This record gives sequence, C-alpha cells and structure tokens, in this order.
Amino acid sequence: MKKIALITGATSGIGEACARRFALGGYNLILTARRADKLAGLKAELEAVDAGGEPVRVRTLTFDVRDAQAAQAAIESLEPEWQTIDVLINNAGLALGLDKEYEGNPDDWATMIDTNIKGLLTMTRLIVPAMVKRNEGHVINVGSVAGDAAYAGGNVYCATKAAVKAITDGLRIDVAESAVRVTNLKPGLVETNFSNVRFHGDTERADNVYRGITPLTGADIADVAFYAASAPKHVQIAEVLILATHQANGSYIYREP
Repeated sequence: MKKIALITGATSGIGEACARRFALGGYNLILTARRADKLAGLKAELEAVDAGGEPVRVRTLTFDVRDAQAAQAAIESLEPEWQTIDVLINNAGLALGLDKEYEGNPDDWATMIDTNIKGLLTMTRLIVPAMVKRNEGHVINVGSVAGDAAYAGGNVYCATKAAVKAITDGLRIDVAESAVRVTNLKPGLVETNFSNVRFHGDTERADNVYRGITPLTGADIADVAFYAASAPKHVQIAEVLILATHQANGSYIYREP
C-alpha cells in the first residue's frame, strides 16, 4: 500500500516542490491550500505522474491553516482510506514586511504568528495523535535559518521561526517513546514567491533579494525533505540547515558584483 503525505501550503514554493517530489517518490498526497483552483490544477498534473507504473492519487483540502475549525472539519472529512497519514509536512508559512519592530504593521504580525506558529500547531494536533497510536509516522516542519538568529527587519518573522524550532524540538521529546520521527528543515535563501509576498507584491524589490547569488530552489528543499522521510526507520534526521553556497547564515550573503 502506498504511503500518504499531507502537505500544507502545497500550491507554491517549497510546498509545491514537495508535492512533486513525494509524488515521484511513490506517495499518494493530501494537498492543502487556500485556493481551490490552484489545488485542482496541481492535482490534475500530479495524478498524471508515472511513479513506477502506479498512478499517484491526490486528495485536496481547501482551507486556511489559521482557521482551526476549518482545518479540523477538513481533516474529519477525509474518507477512511485517506486517514492513515504517514508524513505530515507543515510547510504553510510566510513573512510580511521588513519594518523595524517599533514601526511594524500589527496585522502583518498577526498573520505571521497565526500562520507560522498557530497553523503548524493546529495541524500537528490534528494529525500526530493517530501517528502515535499507530506507532509510526513522520512530521517535517519547514522552519528557517531565520529561526537561529534575528536579522535586520526580520524581528517577528524570525521569532516565529525560532518558535518552529522550539515546537519541533518539544514534539520530538513528546513522541520519543514512539517510533514517530520529527524533522526541522531550515532553508536559507530560496527563490520562490516568498519575497514577493513579503513585499506585498513589489516584484522589483523581491527580485533584488536574489541579486548576485544563485539561491536555493524549492526542489532543493523538497529533496532534503524526501531524504529525511526515506531514511531507515531507526534514523531520525532531526534538523537540517540548508544554505546557498554563498550564504553563510541568516544575515551574511556574498553577492557577485
């Protein structure tokens, strides 16, 4: 029987790349996002993937992870054949703005906290109890190098990713008596729509983030996620920091002139 991976924020960036990689790796997929049209397009594409001669099956759920009631209703709507979730990828997340903390937009703060922290907690609460009961499963949280140390303008976003690290470490302790594995992926500079969202659609400003350096791609992070999920059962890839070659940490990047 094929394993099932549930991926939040699956219609763009790292989430979409994870959907493609896990489909190629032979998983059936539960994909969640806010936009039903994008989910439908990705479902049609992935169900055409040849994963070793067996078609990929995709189930889509449309909700915002900030809405705990909607998330619960969506998970409870899954048919019995979709309820054994082997891998949960908590990918949904975002950054908004690069303002100084004392000049920041409280609405942006709330959106980052509600998505990056509360949304991750909601999905963990909904999925992990069944993993513990079955004594198998894997939670992969998409954190960030930003969770290691604050950088200029990153204040609240960095705080949310530091929280992801702490929550992931805490969950790993909580499930240590079981065979459930817990991984924190910490990407550095990844070229997705992340910066476009951060700058509220200012494409020119977003493009400048990647000037003078070859950044990571969503596929690079998806490869690491799949490796972690594919490791032998006695191996737990607890945490992985993934940086572009010319990025030293969250705040230092060498850019070609």
